[in-house]
Amino acid sequence: MLETSARLLRMLSLMQTRPDWTGPELAERLGVSGRTVRYDIERLRSLGYPVHARRGVVGGYRLGAGKALPPLLLDDEEAVSIVVGLRIAAGSVVDGMDEAMLRALTKLDQVLPSRLHRRVKALQKYTVPVRQTGPAVDMDVMTVLAGACRDHEQLRFRYSSHEGKETSRVVEPYRLVHRMGRWYLVAWDIKREDWRTFRMDRITPRPPHGPRFTPRELPADGDVAAFVNQGVESARGQVRARVLVRAPIASVADRVPPAFGSFAVVDDDTCVFETGASSIENLAVYISLLDADFEVEDPPELVAYIRRLAHRYTGATPSADAADAFDAADAGPSGPTAPTGSVGPVGPAGAEAATAALTH
Repeated sequence: MLETSARLLRMLSLMQTRPDWTGPELAERLGVSGRTVRYDIERLRSLGYPVHARRGVVGGYRLGAGKALPPLLLDDEEAVSIVVGLRIAAGSVVDGMDEAMLRALTKLDQVLPSRLHRRVKALQKYTVPVRQTGPAVDMDVMTVLAGACRDHEQLRFRYSSHEGKETSRVVEPYRLVHRMGRWYLVAWDIKREDWRTFRMDRITPRPPHGPRFTPRELPADGDVAAFVNQGVESARGQVRARVLVRAPIASVADRVPPAFGSFAVVDDDTCVFETGASSIENLAVYISLLDADFEVEDPPELVAYIRRLAHRYTGATPSADAADAFDAADAGPSGPTAPTGSVGPVGPAGAEAATAALTH
């Protein structure tokens, strides 16, 4: 059985992991009787911790918010995980996060038990956070936007477009989404009566907030990350492609980042990959990630580009097997006179060729 002081700390730790505990649950976890649990609860109250009791047959307890912050009790893995998380946060694109992270790490270092110092010091010394290259977002702006999302308040702000043109917006804000080094606000644009995605680094809030609103159903069936991906790709995707993939969707969907495109099932052994990019060359890179046989249905320019890659790399790897593979790919299902709107089937060799071409 734990000594009284150790048992009180253990009880505090348990009560910080979830809102409500019954007396029998605490007794079982601490290995004591129900009477001892009630005694320890009174001890915590006498020390200034606001422990609220719930009446009933079983009864229950909740650690409330008091005037003073109770000690944050962490087990070994939780403490080390926080260090890892703070190191990752060092690469944040939110202004002010680096300084806050350093202060938190310093405080954590002061209270860590000696048995964890070696593990934590190794993490601090040998992990190097990569600074994200996206535009920085002001912490105050992020706080304002998050508060408006929480309180369901209309938000007024000035928005600067990619070309630098400023417009006034009034929106119903819903979510803040981080994607590939940039932060986005997902909101319902009141004037345009449609969902919109806004780059947060281009937003200048104009207080005060507007009236409260009744929340709507989120777009994309609630998958706001997918909605942002779709919006960003549509904005930058000057060239679109549709590819028939000769593989089950489950075997290829995880090979391509969601931001690069979307998949749809055709049958158990076939799916369609739709993607967009700023150039034909980038489309070829996305397709190469599939590592499966495919047919390009559109656009014809992508078909021609992949054919050029195939011939180029046939010459770079003059083995009989490689040449035969590329000849078969170039012939396609209908021989050399296949329609210009398809390339198929093209397997991993063609995909590797596409990727290699774009790295030279």
